[in-house]
Amino acid sequence: MATLTMEKKQVFSNYTTQLFYDEMFDQSGKVRCSYKKLYQRFVKMGITELSNRNLFMQLQMVRKGITFTLYGDQEDTSSERTIPFDISPRIINSDEWTFLEGGLKQRVRALNAFIKDVYHEQNILREGIIPRKMIITNPYFRPEMMGVNIPNDNYIPLSGIDLIRSETGEFYVLEDNLRNPSGMSYVYQNRSMMMHLFPELFFEYDVRDIDQGVNDLLGSLRSLAPKEKVDPLVVLLTPGVHNAAYYDHTFLAQEMGIELVEGRDLTVIDQKVYVKGIQGLRQVDVIYRRIDDEFLDPLAFRSDSLLGVPGLMNAYRAGEVALANAPGTGIADDKAVYAFVPDMIRFYLNEEPILKNVPTYTLSTEEEVEFVLSHLQELVVKERSLSGGYGMLIGPKASESEINEFAAKIRKEPERFIAQPTLKLSCAPSLMEDGEVAPRHIDLRAFVFKGKEIQLVPGGLTRVALKKGSLVVNSSQGGGTKDTWVL
Repeated sequence: MATLTMEKKQVFSNYTTQLFYDEMFDQSGKVRCSYKKLYQRFVKMGITELSNRNLFMQLQMVRKGITFTLYGDQEDTSSERTIPFDISPRIINSDEWTFLEGGLKQRVRALNAFIKDVYHEQNILREGIIPRKMIITNPYFRPEMMGVNIPNDNYIPLSGIDLIRSETGEFYVLEDNLRNPSGMSYVYQNRSMMMHLFPELFFEYDVRDIDQGVNDLLGSLRSLAPKEKVDPLVVLLTPGVHNAAYYDHTFLAQEMGIELVEGRDLTVIDQKVYVKGIQGLRQVDVIYRRIDDEFLDPLAFRSDSLLGVPGLMNAYRAGEVALANAPGTGIADDKAVYAFVPDMIRFYLNEEPILKNVPTYTLSTEEEVEFVLSHLQELVVKERSLSGGYGMLIGPKASESEINEFAAKIRKEPERFIAQPTLKLSCAPSLMEDGEVAPRHIDLRAFVFKGKEIQLVPGGLTRVALKKGSLVVNSSQGGGTKDTWVL
């Protein structure tokens, strides 16, 4: 553990670099080049001024209603709260971003090719590169999508790829989120608040603008329009105000200038989808849906769904409406299938992966199961079909009873789980409620838009585990966010 060697002022007086890669400080405690101006500004301001600005920011978040719903241990308990926002930004230099951008574009191209292949030729399964059983028994595999041709073969116009940095400073992909990736609204609200709180820093730093990202998302959605309609009608389909990410839905709809609709606002007539309104019926061309597959259409999936649109899948198969992302894309963000993404890149693109995967045990053999069971105290175990930080065991942080409980689950249904080594996520300075600046673990959700070209929001959403020692950054588990600057 190294204590900072630079001049210690009140702000960083108790800050120590530990056995992790620190984004602001190197191993000897010196400030990294890209963070020097930020460090100097924070030291000059002092804890009192930083805390006052932080308080002002929190009040602004309440006023704007920037919220997320937290669900309790009991299914019927939930609470809505503002997303914790950390005023110390995460900085990525231009060389790092160029590397990440290339790797993310490569990954999304391969994932999209994989989804198309699974629902058509299934070449990768025939070659035995991915076990067929892993796909056809996958809860997100949709037989209804077999043979369905979709506009531009574009299954994933929007992807959220989660990245971490290890103790060596190397970037790894942690997860691929391809069904309904959330959190993009917080990228923009974080930037807006930082520009109001610290305008002086934006004179000292040349930070890449993120405003084009919303237009890039809208462009990727419009590119899906059936029959290449010049001015397609795009809507965002939300489950409604009680959904955890409803703020995300309303923000994106407003920023893209598209209508926010619920299932009851849409109707299907002669295999065409229409939105009802005071202007009568208007045909919808593209639906950016934030509803899970099984609730989309009660005639095709769950018959008890009140959120979807009866007949929607018939209109989709007939090519009269586009859905983003396509139903069935969950096969590619399954946590076991994740282990095969490097193989996908080689198979479909004939390229070597730019970004590394975290080593993953898929528990598909008895040897792997026994190894994982005997090393649970060292590993992170995840349930394949869950997200948001749910269904996880972090071995080094778990109690003996928690380890025993997971061991029983694995013995009973090993195919439900994957296991990975416990990586030492990088840390960055975070301002705590008591005014102390302390290191906290972070990751990065990059938002990738696949349209006629592939575009990214520069930086994306940095998520931070605000609880001391915690490795869980998900907002659904109490994590916060930072503004992310690409220089």
